[in-house]
Amino acid sequence: MNIIKVVKSTMITTVVGVTLLLWSGCGGVSEAQMAELNNLRNEVNSLESEANSLKEERSRLEREIAEKNAKLQQCEKDKEETRANLNKLPSGSGM
Repeated sequence: MNIIKVVKSTMITTVVGVTLLLWSGCGGVSEAQMAELNNLRNEVNSLESEANSLKEERSRLEREIAEKNAKLQQCEKDKEETRANLNKLPSGSGM
């Protein structure tokens, strides 16, 4: 049992040591990569802002269309009402 514990401890220590050596050799992110990342982040923010403004414009246009459609329906209703009233008037030039 003690041999298994020693082997496990040795393996864990070896894996951790190798991982640390490999990781420290990577060196991290270069300045060029960081600049590219920042540029991409700025581009994403810009595109999200543009998308939001386009959504707002779409909503505004949809409201305008709804208002114009309501006015058109009212005009059509008034037109039909006027036509009905004209048909009720006596026709002719009975003078």
